[in-house]
Amino acid sequence: MSYFSSNFKLGILGGGQLGKMLLNETRKFDIYTCVLDASDEAPCKIACNEFYKGDLLDYKTVYEFGKKVDVLTFEIENVNVDALETLEKEGKKVYPSSKTLRTIQNKATQKLFYLDHNIPTAAFSRFAYTSEIEDAISNGGLQFPFVWKSAQFGYDGNGVKVVRTIDDLKDLPNTECIAETMIPFKNELAVIVSRNVKGDIKTYPVVEMEFHPEANQVEYVICPARIDEEVAKKAQDIALKVSNAFNHVGLLAVEMFQTKDDDILVNEVAPRPHNSGHQTIEASYTSQFEQHLRAILNLPLGNTDSKVAGIMVNLVGAEGYNGNVLYKNIETIMDMNGVTPHIYGKKQTRPFRKMGHVTIVNENLNEARKVAETVKNTIKVISE
Repeated sequence: MSYFSSNFKLGILGGGQLGKMLLNETRKFDIYTCVLDASDEAPCKIACNEFYKGDLLDYKTVYEFGKKVDVLTFEIENVNVDALETLEKEGKKVYPSSKTLRTIQNKATQKLFYLDHNIPTAAFSRFAYTSEIEDAISNGGLQFPFVWKSAQFGYDGNGVKVVRTIDDLKDLPNTECIAETMIPFKNELAVIVSRNVKGDIKTYPVVEMEFHPEANQVEYVICPARIDEEVAKKAQDIALKVSNAFNHVGLLAVEMFQTKDDDILVNEVAPRPHNSGHQTIEASYTSQFEQHLRAILNLPLGNTDSKVAGIMVNLVGAEGYNGNVLYKNIETIMDMNGVTPHIYGKKQTRPFRKMGHVTIVNENLNEARKVAETVKNTIKVISE
């Protein structure tokens, strides 16, 4: 099938920043795109060929949209999987598959999948309702501290809370959830695996994530990770094991903990382009977004090596600001060598909302990390 400058249509469920960055690549290759999103102000709207407004969790909406395109992919997990399953049964190509997405969508199911496939992960208990946790604590089945995670619809620190005392349970939604043993880790790592339809597979270098202590959001993504080669090899091997277990097509971002003893435990995965791969746009031979396209269209996979060291800084809305966004001091950071801002196209800012990211590239990783700190302290996402 010809994808380039042809009648082929690629459908993308979700119109956020990941879709927008994917559309940079479809435009580079002249691939015709259709996007479905619930918001009229979706960042993707300006960059796709056809934009449809609709609810991603509505069966009929997703099904009807899927009928219009040749291959369907997504940039967000919260979509109607039943509709994807029907489309697949009718011969529509959906990558990653509905089966992969169904397993990953629910954190409890995802964790059970790791156990079934001997993939190392933190110990956990599963609860139908948060209210059942108190009984488990009182009868000794669960010890403080632990990490509470909503089974469905959690992302970017939403639906996740560290529980140290009984009071910490108070404001949590009474929903299906897991309670996970808190791992004393020294690093959070991630590996992005790409796999095309015929089964060719490649991994990107291991990245290290530095988190914001309050927002539970990634502050810096550092590539390559500052870890021993042995640990990096172990992380990549486990990421490949996860990929093989899912037999997925497209990108799979595998987030992991490096424990105090240098064991690697899988935290969770995302079957799409991911925050931990944004630095690949400037730092790698093939960006994660181009690689996702190559994989789902069964094209040869690109070179995943880095050209230079890369660090990504998330641009999130500053606390105390709501309203029309203003990027204060953006000219100052653009005057620095190797600094590239990416603005996602969200007109309204609010505290901790992801509004963009900045990539810092340098031959020297330590130098890049210093510049990243300066960038972080200089640019402010505020409102007018």
